[in-house]
Amino acid sequence: MTRSICVAGAGSIGCFVGGMLRVGGHPVSLLARPRVIDDINRNGLKVTSFEGIEHRLTPAEIALSEDPAIFNDADIILVTVKSDDTAAVADQIAQHARQDAIIISLQNGIGNVPVLRETLPEHDVLAGMVPFNVLSMGEGHFHRATSGDILLETDDAETAKSLSQPELRFRAVDDIEGVQWGKLLVNLNNALNALSGLPLRDQLAQRSWRVLFADQMREALTVIKAEGIAPVSTTPLPASVTPFILKLPDALFTRIAASMVKIDPKARSSMWEDLQRGRRTEIGHLQGVIVTLAKRHGLPSPLSERIVALIRKAEEAGKGSPGLSAEQVRSG
Repeated sequence: MTRSICVAGAGSIGCFVGGMLRVGGHPVSLLARPRVIDDINRNGLKVTSFEGIEHRLTPAEIALSEDPAIFNDADIILVTVKSDDTAAVADQIAQHARQDAIIISLQNGIGNVPVLRETLPEHDVLAGMVPFNVLSMGEGHFHRATSGDILLETDDAETAKSLSQPELRFRAVDDIEGVQWGKLLVNLNNALNALSGLPLRDQLAQRSWRVLFADQMREALTVIKAEGIAPVSTTPLPASVTPFILKLPDALFTRIAASMVKIDPKARSSMWEDLQRGRRTEIGHLQGVIVTLAKRHGLPSPLSERIVALIRKAEEAGKGSPGLSAEQVRSG
């Protein structure tokens, strides 16, 4: 069954997912910034992936607008804005969307769904988790650079099943909150990748960066446990085991990691892209969450605090990634 889908805040993830859903036969519209709209109007929308997927859509095949009235006809609205913009887009949805429209958050962080539900009490609001990374290659081209299925909160309408297709799989899960916390742990590397300036695969190939990532995860796991949260790993390994795996020698880690996740040589974190383009990052919704919880429970979080400060400094400088070493990040 085809569903009319609108992507609210079509950046890299939104354009890729929206494009793939259009390829799968769903009518798709994108609420996007003028820059994105102009880019797609000039070049069309191209979606590719490291597995060899390649599709091109003409501007006529996908509706584009910067007016939230585009929500009017949507059966499903995919929210892909940055976490700081969630409240604003929720107000727009409340004003323009049909009451039977299903709202799905495909955002980073763990606080977006409560914001959406508070503003949209008459809508079905589902939490989701996107495990893969998408690069904006320019000229309307969006490239998926890592592997994984999109996970959605289980609902009676079987929304995940209705959206899933061979080249873009959606899976329903029961403990979506645990999954989101598991993804937050993995996303702690976003800032490290942004500070390094390295391609993701090159960064993770260096044990010094992995040890820093592992120590940060241990710090976060201690804080999350104090909050009474049980994270659900987004990889085949339990979250508690991942720091140990990260600290393995390079050759052994590479062999184990290759069996769990596929990474394109071009892949970088979305936070790296934010710094390169002079945009604000979501550091407050990643390491910033760990710092907040640590203070609540009287626990130390020196690594998270240091990384927040370094990302804020890079944002203020406006010169892209500072290209730091793992040792420089650790020492501040």
